[in-house]
Amino acid sequence: MKIKDIRAIEILDSRGIPTLRTFIFLDNGVITSSSIPSGASTGSHEALELRDNDEKRYFGKGVLKAIANVNERIKKLIVGKKAEPEEIDKLLIKEDGTTDKSVFGANAILSVSQSLVRALALAKKIPLWRFINDYYSFESFSFPRLMVNVINGGKHANWNFDIQEFMISPKTNKPSEAVRIASEIFHQIGKLLKEKKLSVLVGDEGGFSPNLSSNEAVFDLILEAAEKLGYQNGTDFNLAIDAAASEFFQKERYVFKKENRFLTGDELIDYYWRLKEKYEIFSFEDPFSESDWESFAKFTKSISPTLVVGDDNYTTDPKLIKKGIEEKTTNAVLIKLNQIGTVLETVEAVKLAKKNNWQVVISHRSGETEDAFIADFAYGVAADFIKTGSMCRSERLAKYNRLIEIENSL
Repeated sequence: MKIKDIRAIEILDSRGIPTLRTFIFLDNGVITSSSIPSGASTGSHEALELRDNDEKRYFGKGVLKAIANVNERIKKLIVGKKAEPEEIDKLLIKEDGTTDKSVFGANAILSVSQSLVRALALAKKIPLWRFINDYYSFESFSFPRLMVNVINGGKHANWNFDIQEFMISPKTNKPSEAVRIASEIFHQIGKLLKEKKLSVLVGDEGGFSPNLSSNEAVFDLILEAAEKLGYQNGTDFNLAIDAAASEFFQKERYVFKKENRFLTGDELIDYYWRLKEKYEIFSFEDPFSESDWESFAKFTKSISPTLVVGDDNYTTDPKLIKKGIEEKTTNAVLIKLNQIGTVLETVEAVKLAKKNNWQVVISHRSGETEDAFIADFAYGVAADFIKTGSMCRSERLAKYNRLIEIENSL
């Protein structure tokens, strides 16, 4: 099979901001596409998301430059070539020639990379997850546990509190059961918020964003909702957070604006330990600034086997993950395809983490699309967890619903 044509178009993501959808045409008649998400709280080492910076159009957020790169420069490179995802990814990496993919744009490259993988799965008449598992030589496949964002804070919700995501993780990895538990707790939280005459508006990722008094008040609310349904923390589900601490790291201090507190790295470790002991939190994502590797390592050493998940400090880059492994910075890694820009490099990051017994968490972005690629990817690479938002908003539910389809062999 050969690539007959490619074409990118500009669409809108879940925040109403432009992104790419790229179509791949194979010479056997197969036509398919993939859409690319966008992050709000981003790591400084992420591959470049190419934007137009034309303030007269979409306030500078347009992606016509990235689209032109797909429809002109990348098209010339790959049309007529064998539809071989690994080789095409290598070619695009080489021809871009930069460490951050700033020539073509990581969004442009990834749109082609994901589309081609999907096209090959369709051509072979097998599920996307099966193609990923076979083609990239993963030894097994399995359902990930869900990490479901039920309360939004930080940059995703206009700083109603400092921690960015408060999550629940049902202890079953059967998608239909995990979704039911998470959905029931989510909607019970909504009922309690209405009773307390608090806002039931949601943040970027679908979690509620009420104006509560503190981070601890959020945990109390979640536990109250779960207990009303007969669910027990530690038995039926676990609590987890994404602190996104780079967002509240200022002048070598961690600033809790909501509580008017200024903490050192050691003081923040003590704070997380208190949360761990009081609320049995089982996973801390980005608990420190992406540059504060010392605090990461100190915290990981003290709190393992509790998960310490690195995101902004690694940005799905195998080189940075290797450094984290050597320095024992964390014991888990967040994986986002658009942080690195190709399926091939994402697979390398996953394999490196697995080889070193790190837990792997596949993640969405705050600006999402209806594309459920990461659901198949998580199952196909046997990821330990998947983060794809809350129990509302179709761009989040598309991923959960896809896992349920896979559960039902569809």
